[in-house]
Amino acid sequence: MKYVLVGLDTILGVGLLLLVFLHSGKDAGLSMTFGGSGSFGGSGVVQKNLDRLTVGFAVAFFMTTIALAYII
Repeated sequence: MKYVLVGLDTILGVGLLLLVFLHSGKDAGLSMTFGGSGSFGGSGVVQKNLDRLTVGFAVAFFMTTIALAYII
């Protein structure tokens, strides 16, 4: 069980990092790097879905980290 949680925590951590890097900040952010045009970074639907996905990964990462703290 411990090794499954460690693997899941690692995958969620890397995924969370990638999702945070995809967010557009003051500038274009890395979302422009992956073929996005000027409207991609500012699109309401894309940005809203990216926000939701990032929050979901963050909550899952937090829960697996707390679970690992109690198991180890």
